[in-house]
Amino acid sequence: MSSFCIGPRAGAAFMGAALFAAFVTAGAKPARAADGASLTPSTAAPPAIDPYHELETKYLFGFTQGADIGAEGEQAVEFETTGSFRMRGGSFNAIEQEIELEGVPTQFFSYELSAHLLGQSVNYVEGVDRNYHDINFSGLSGEFRFALLDRGPGSPIGLTFNIEPEWSRVDDVSGALTRDFGTEFKIVADTELIPNRLYAAANLSYGLGYGREFGETKWQQGSDIGLTAAMAYRVAPTVTLGGEIQYYRTFDGFGMQSFVGNALYVGPTLHVQFTPKIMLAAAFSMQVAGHAAGEGRALDLTNFQRDLANLKLEFEF
Repeated sequence: MSSFCIGPRAGAAFMGAALFAAFVTAGAKPARAADGASLTPSTAAPPAIDPYHELETKYLFGFTQGADIGAEGEQAVEFETTGSFRMRGGSFNAIEQEIELEGVPTQFFSYELSAHLLGQSVNYVEGVDRNYHDINFSGLSGEFRFALLDRGPGSPIGLTFNIEPEWSRVDDVSGALTRDFGTEFKIVADTELIPNRLYAAANLSYGLGYGREFGETKWQQGSDIGLTAAMAYRVAPTVTLGGEIQYYRTFDGFGMQSFVGNALYVGPTLHVQFTPKIMLAAAFSMQVAGHAAGEGRALDLTNFQRDLANLKLEFEF
């Protein structure tokens, strides 16, 4: 992951140059002026070092992803917490904790393998036939990122294609035991509007799922599409603030045959690079518009939650 301060090698090189200059100055014999004029030491200051070095964009935009996949050979452990709150007719709180192992085998490919825990507290929510309070191991997932375009002098836009398969054993609303299989496909693009200061990103996703509750014989099919966009500005070398907008539509059937509902979210984002190898990212979004099929109410709190929150803490090694 990119650093915002002088790295160990750069620092060592700078210090070595300073010591060498001091050694030469101290050890050299006094210079003689050819025509009686005295020589004076140079007072020119060294060039200033820009603290706003290149920044990896993968987690810069909250729920929206950046196109960077990391440097070849990087490995990391990440703890990601996602919260969803409030649904129609009662109280709904769900917090999912993921433990993730990430790697970048080549400059064109990275992977992420995750295990999930899900904690839920559900009371009198419309469409849910029971109240539920529990914590469960909820499934496994992967994320495979393929770098198509590298953002840089030759291309102002970075472009990545993601495939994200997931197996779930707990329904993320009712808490019922299920057997669910899903895959999301995502195109990720980003750019720098002001080099190393102002960034923008957009994601286009298509997901499909296939599953059933235990005790049921009929398998259900569903699909959804999503479009998100975000901007982020570095207010300090290690701190970036931004905002994002997210829009989702969900359907019955793999081919988006029957509309179920949609939701529009907006909210702020935060990214802090504590050290070159420790990163924190946070985001919060609130549903501001939406519609469920067959309902005349302003928001879709039948298929989506009102509030979403996300927190990522990453350690490279």
